[in-house]
Amino acid sequence: MKAFESPSLTFESEEFITTATQRVSLIEQLLAIGTALSGSHNLRELLALILSKSREITCSDAGSVFLVDRINSVPQLVFKIAQNDSLPTVLFQEFTLPLTSKSLAGYVALTGQSLNIPDAHNLLPGLPYQLDRNFDRDFSYRTCSVLVLPMQDAEGEIIGVLQLINRKLRHDIRINGDNALNVTQPYSDWEERLVRSLASQAAISIERNILQKSIEHLFEGFVKASVQAIEARDPTTSGHSERVASLTVGLAREVTEMKKGRLRSLHFNERQIQEIRYAALLHDFGKIGVPEAILNKRKKLYPQQLEVIRQRFAVAMRTLQMECAQDKFQYLVNHPNSQHTPDANCSHCQQLQAFDDRLEAALEKLDRYLKFIQEINEPESLATKRFEALSEEAFVELTALSEYYYQDIDGTLKPLVTAQEMEQMLLPRGNLTTEERFEIEAHVTHSYEFLKRIPWTKHLQDIPTIAYGHHEKLDGSGYPLGLTGEEIPIQTQMMSIADIYDALTAADRPYKRPLPVNIVLKILREEVEKNKINGDLVEIFIQRRVYQILSHPR
Repeated sequence: MKAFESPSLTFESEEFITTATQRVSLIEQLLAIGTALSGSHNLRELLALILSKSREITCSDAGSVFLVDRINSVPQLVFKIAQNDSLPTVLFQEFTLPLTSKSLAGYVALTGQSLNIPDAHNLLPGLPYQLDRNFDRDFSYRTCSVLVLPMQDAEGEIIGVLQLINRKLRHDIRINGDNALNVTQPYSDWEERLVRSLASQAAISIERNILQKSIEHLFEGFVKASVQAIEARDPTTSGHSERVASLTVGLAREVTEMKKGRLRSLHFNERQIQEIRYAALLHDFGKIGVPEAILNKRKKLYPQQLEVIRQRFAVAMRTLQMECAQDKFQYLVNHPNSQHTPDANCSHCQQLQAFDDRLEAALEKLDRYLKFIQEINEPESLATKRFEALSEEAFVELTALSEYYYQDIDGTLKPLVTAQEMEQMLLPRGNLTTEERFEIEAHVTHSYEFLKRIPWTKHLQDIPTIAYGHHEKLDGSGYPLGLTGEEIPIQTQMMSIADIYDALTAADRPYKRPLPVNIVLKILREEVEKNKINGDLVEIFIQRRVYQILSHPR
């Protein structure tokens, strides 16, 4: 052996190397934990990962995580999660407790100071904090060494507390009230620094997770507010967007479950499902750019138009009555010696009665015209159906009505019904003119222009495109782009089916009656035969009874 070598130096060198190796391993483990924390998006899973990794690198038997809740006026400490290897069957429930310095976690949350306690049952007197021994008593456990560390965000604010309990000599030891003092040891300063570093990483991850949830809640609120804004302009379609979203998401989930068929390769993860849901909720947002009069038009004539027509009829009737009175007055002036007592054989009486008869006939004609207008004004009225069948009676009636002129109060002759009003009443189907229909159809483009202005995240970037095509048809007959086949995103094709189903079954629209489910399903299949919508999706919609989603309360 050389002069500078000795057994003691060799032993110390080996011990140093072993310690250094262990610490390098712990640092590598810490880096790996940091990577794992950055990839976790679920808060509960994140907290469980933080706690399990902290326990793993310190050989802790148990531990818990508390978060500070400052949303309420009085801050509270929320017990979020706990783990205990010696009591694996004990279920820990989340609860809230006052944020005071009397508990170990409360003291650390308020002061930001760490606690490294060798034996929590033997604390020095006079300390502001004490161990709550109820758990030990109830479960025959024994809390000895405790390490309690604050979790601080990037700004130094304490957002939670990490508490580790009973650093064991070996991982496989089970602790009870009898052996706890013999199989546990205090936490070292090195472990405290290591876990404190981990707690800082954990705090940043928790803060990011909470911020992400806040952003998601914020956007969810924005979407719901947008839907409410749409429905406020068109109350008769209230709930339509929510129902279409439920149906589309339900269909997407069923497609994901398919193991055979042409759609078996399609799979939508939860982020894609959320993208589909938002697109469906916002698919009609562009209606906010449609003139309200057109959006709320329920009949062929606008309410104010019908009121003006009624006023014209009233003027026309009053004019006829005045003309009749004037004719009778003039006759009496011209025949001063006429009898004034009723007599069936009196020619003068017969002439006066003729004036009344002509007036009554004219008034009856006007009354018939007005009733006809009111009847044909209804999109689903009998008069409309007669007109759609091009009946001679309806044609004659409309022709006579279009040629009827009345004398206005200024003495000029005016049409009883204008050309524009006649055009609206002559609509063979529905209640919108071509120009009005273009205005309604423009809501799709309005939606797209609105949605594409939003800086969507990577996972939601297709929302504008999905919503844009919900009125496109596979054969190219849809609008606004006339897309065909695979040019229409499959998510959009699912939404189209949901949109058609809800439009036909909705019971809250005063301008049409809801159709029975079996009839609507038949219509969907007919649309498939016409190459309008996707047949595979329709069969899944029907066979998997996706439509029944609307019969269950959400």
